[in-house]
Amino acid sequence: MLASVSLSPAIAAAQSNASASAPVQSTSSEPAPSPQAIVPDAEFEQALPSLSDDPNAPLEPIEDFETPAAPPPVTNTRPDVPAPQITDPAAIPPQPLPDEATLAEPLPPLATFDINPPVETAEGPDPRTVEIRYTVAVTGLEELELNGQFEELSALEEGDGKAANAAMVAARAREDEQLAVRLMRSLGYYDAAAVSTIEQNPANSGNLVVRMNSTPGERYSLASVTINGGPTVPPELLTRELPLKVGDSIEAVRVQGAEANLALKLPQQGYPFAEIGQRDILLDERDFTGDYTLPVTVGPRASFATISTEGDLAFDRDHVELLARFEPGELYDVRMVDDLRDALIATNLFSTVSVEPQRTGRAGPDGTEQVDLLVRQNAGPPRTLAAEAGYGTGQGIRVEGTWTHRNLFPPEGALIGNVIAGTQEQGAGLTFRRSNAGRRDRTFQLQALANRSNYDAFEAFTGTLAARISYDSTPIWQKRFTYYYGVELIGTNEDVFDFDLNERVRRTYGIAALPLFAGFDTSDDLLNPTRGFRLKLNLSPEGSIQGASRFYARTMVEATGYFPVSDSLVIAGRARAGGIFGIDRDDLAPSRRYYAGGGGSVRGFGFQELGPRTIEANPDFDPEDEDSSPTIFRPVGGRSLNEFAIEARYRFGNFGIVPFLDAGQVYDSSLPKGSDLRFGAGIGGRFYTNFGPMRVDVATPINRQEGESLIALYISIGQAF
Repeated sequence: MLASVSLSPAIAAAQSNASASAPVQSTSSEPAPSPQAIVPDAEFEQALPSLSDDPNAPLEPIEDFETPAAPPPVTNTRPDVPAPQITDPAAIPPQPLPDEATLAEPLPPLATFDINPPVETAEGPDPRTVEIRYTVAVTGLEELELNGQFEELSALEEGDGKAANAAMVAARAREDEQLAVRLMRSLGYYDAAAVSTIEQNPANSGNLVVRMNSTPGERYSLASVTINGGPTVPPELLTRELPLKVGDSIEAVRVQGAEANLALKLPQQGYPFAEIGQRDILLDERDFTGDYTLPVTVGPRASFATISTEGDLAFDRDHVELLARFEPGELYDVRMVDDLRDALIATNLFSTVSVEPQRTGRAGPDGTEQVDLLVRQNAGPPRTLAAEAGYGTGQGIRVEGTWTHRNLFPPEGALIGNVIAGTQEQGAGLTFRRSNAGRRDRTFQLQALANRSNYDAFEAFTGTLAARISYDSTPIWQKRFTYYYGVELIGTNEDVFDFDLNERVRRTYGIAALPLFAGFDTSDDLLNPTRGFRLKLNLSPEGSIQGASRFYARTMVEATGYFPVSDSLVIAGRARAGGIFGIDRDDLAPSRRYYAGGGGSVRGFGFQELGPRTIEANPDFDPEDEDSSPTIFRPVGGRSLNEFAIEARYRFGNFGIVPFLDAGQVYDSSLPKGSDLRFGAGIGGRFYTNFGPMRVDVATPINRQEGESLIALYISIGQAF
């Protein structure tokens, strides 16, 4: 606070006289003389000049005044004290002024000054520093449920009960008084008051108690609600979308939320340029009410017109129009504009992109003003490198690296190369993918793969050519309905156990397939669902050539559900069943049969470990090794399977614990029997990230049989289902 201070006249005069009668500095080096004798009154009066008795007499001319003579020498009445030496001021030589060059020199930089404290000061804390402690007691806010907000914002609470002195505690208390009043006013108590007192407890102890007493007073309510805005269609649009009514309490959150709702709804219903003004609430202290007035600039009612684009383009206007979910002439809806922007962002082709409505002044056929959309593009780097890794008992380590050019063939024509390096799987592939192919959210894909798989069930060298059209979910748009259909041409050379020969032989298969898929998803998240359910149906008519032509169909149906028990606990369940019809198991290529066991199947068992198995001689048998067995068990797969799983997903912060129980079996028959189920139980850990949970599951089979894993470990990204 700034303030001006003026001296009183008496003090000012005294200062002026003192300044005028200041003695002249003596240049003598002799010691100062002792005080002289006081001049008698008679001698002092005689020395004064005589004054005229006529007060109206004119002043004497200034020329009559003479320069006063030098003062007479002072008579030294004390011989023991040396007489003072009086120097004539005119005899003092003038001091030379600094020349202009000196004045023009720059001041020394601040960095040259030593600002470090003396060593004796810097060695430790000031021993004179005193710290006092205090406690806070607040009353009057708990009934309004404001205690939590007060504690979060309180200066006293932030001080953690410590202060340098009592003045600091008092300052914090005054700040908290204002905070308490603001909080109560935010709920409509505009006559609120807060008073704090500070006292020692116990007396003379130095420990302080700050008591804050808050009094809310009467709560104010709305006496009227007035919106000053232009005409709208429909006429009641403004009052309908501002959810305030007479009698509502004047709460800050309620009023601000109502205004935010109006600002949100107007652009959704044809008014893209609507602006909400500054509210005015006139309080009446007599009946504790307030008159609410809100100015609104509605602007023109608008409809969509054309789309234009500018900037560093990733693709042209035609492809932008393909992504839009609206047609020219439709009533303007900002949700459609936001959806278009999200679709552009989802292409991952931009460093920045925006969609802005532009006024045109053109009238549409329905009387609305046509609004153009301007898309500003700034293309980003189109290439990415990615890698993923996982581990499963029986499946080993699997690492896949991917190189992608997302816009090599515009618009959105991507070329993808991938390499798989694992302990039991190796391969490489090349994929062409066009996103939003011909229509939004449709993907066309061509793929060429070469792969080697070496599992207990089979070893295969496989080449695949495939084409597919799909409508898939993405992390940005998790769709309720999804599907794909396509064609696959597969050539594979695999080892297979020939039961007639009782030995393994290699056979080559040529397979053509028409895979079909349909899905229905109501879950709330793609990678970490907590509620809802999913249904999946796979059907693949196939033809196989190995000596003779055989036609068959592979089918699979799966259902999963997610049931929240509390904010931190979700029960998840899964059931899956599949069957192959029209062919015997031994005529199927081993890689096209059904298997169960592993991290995405029945945990507790190794990869593909469940189901019928062969007993074969162990080529690595060592009679000298007690742990070596002369025979080995190898799965052969089947034509049907069923699987069941239940999990209790408990989350705390970014971590989680998941106990689970899985069950399943593989059968020779075309339909699963539901008998001879095998069970696996275990526990998993989860670490939740912004792209999905990291999963580590450890499980063991119940009633383990010979040849089965004792402990199975699975590491991957995402939930098991």
